[in-house]
Amino acid sequence: MDKITEKRIETLHPIIRDEVREIYETITNSLTAKGIVCRFTSTYRTRAEQNALYAQGRTDKTKPIVTMAKAGESYHNYGLAIDICLIKNGVEASWDFSKDWDGDGVADLMEVIHIFQMNGWEWAGNWKTFKEKPHVQKTFGKTIMQLINSATFTQDNFVYPQL
Repeated sequence: MDKITEKRIETLHPIIRDEVREIYETITNSLTAKGIVCRFTSTYRTRAEQNALYAQGRTDKTKPIVTMAKAGESYHNYGLAIDICLIKNGVEASWDFSKDWDGDGVADLMEVIHIFQMNGWEWAGNWKTFKEKPHVQKTFGKTIMQLINSATFTQDNFVYPQL
């Protein structure tokens, strides 16, 4: 298992950690022999981290807009979302949904997305507006407003919401 991804899984909501480990094992088994590693680039985000990402492309116009969600408006803020990339031969990181390094006719990132979808995860590439292709989330049928109302945020602490 990718050590960085392993640490990031630990930041997810406790209710999904075991499931995500199993999903990651399935992904790893399908890609590793081909020299491809899936890395979780983002899991749980603090409110400050979310606001910094929201500012990207807005206050700093040299970078692209990467999210439409302010602090508290992202499933990342509740440990229920994952952003991914693939790493080929330990050096080349890719968010390219057309790359098919294993030559099976299916883009490798889509293979990963399909594994998540088979396990009931929502893919942001299917959203009608602002598609975030490297993003998957498990909502448990909860809206952001329901999560906002059930989570506890303090200056130094966050308590995962009841699901």
